[in-house]
Amino acid sequence: MRALVIDAFGAVPAVRDLPDPTAPPGGVVVRVGATGLCRSDHHAIAGHDSDVTLPHVPGHEFAGTVEAVGEGVDVPLGARVTAPFVQACGRCAQCLAGDHQVCAHQVQPGFTTAGAFAEYVVVVNAAVNLVRLPDAVTDEAAALLGCRVGTAFRAVTAVGRLRAGEWVAVHGCGGVGLAAVEIAAAAGARVVAVDLNPAALDLAKELGAEAALDATGLEPDGAGHVVRDLTRGGAHLSLDALGSPATCTASVTGLRPRGRHVQVGLLLDGPTPVPMDLVVARELEVLGSHGMAAHSYPELLALVATGRLRPERAVTARVGLAEAGVRLHGMGDGSPTGVTVAHPGRP
Repeated sequence: MRALVIDAFGAVPAVRDLPDPTAPPGGVVVRVGATGLCRSDHHAIAGHDSDVTLPHVPGHEFAGTVEAVGEGVDVPLGARVTAPFVQACGRCAQCLAGDHQVCAHQVQPGFTTAGAFAEYVVVVNAAVNLVRLPDAVTDEAAALLGCRVGTAFRAVTAVGRLRAGEWVAVHGCGGVGLAAVEIAAAAGARVVAVDLNPAALDLAKELGAEAALDATGLEPDGAGHVVRDLTRGGAHLSLDALGSPATCTASVTGLRPRGRHVQVGLLLDGPTPVPMDLVVARELEVLGSHGMAAHSYPELLALVATGRLRPERAVTARVGLAEAGVRLHGMGDGSPTGVTVAHPGRP
């Protein structure tokens, strides 16, 4: 199969021919139809993730069709599927409690195993992790559900406990942030989008943001104060969808009393100071959110299938595997506006 391979951290990955994978017992091989380019994949390429060993195939959000099945799997060949980026074991204490997204023995394609910037990818423990797709959901839309849209959906609805009419602030309008904007707006929230990129803010407004704040030149607490002004006292729910000390601080600072901060973006710059004085004085909740279990997908899929959510509206570029490697490497200079999707069948 053709696959995008990281041979050296920090270098542009190259397309190579690799042996086709085989389906493990209980698992399947998926012929990839579409794979989303995520900033987490850039971290894998840059060597920021200790789980990645070279040579390695990145890519963790995908959709396609079942090509082969392992022993004990009752899924028809050709079935259209996706899977969450956290593939659970189904047996540990967390899984038995339904919390597959924090499985103690999780597998993550693109990080702990070979990923989906390839013609084929393996899904382990198919009974727990495989998600069948409705005909109305395209491969391109479904690919984005595996990480950014699924992550945003659970962060907003389950972890953040959003209620219609509440103010929501989304700090960072990359793929996850734009998904959070659309999900919150579709749920009846009033959304403030915060970013440094005017084009990303324009896209956020197209997806339902009521207000857009360009935080260029603002100190983190300054951005938080502007959010409090825009929301007439502070956001009820705020998400750091980027993952930096500045966006984390701004998210917490912009909350009203008894507001909820959800940390979604990975904080890779070491210890991050959180304004705990505000957490105490305003009785704030500080929460983390990590993906979404496969069993939680039906509600999200129904919203996409009926058109209430349209993840593909955030897609701004479609590329082949070679160009995907160039673009992933280039994310070190800043995330592009919108979402890029790779199609292995493209040159």
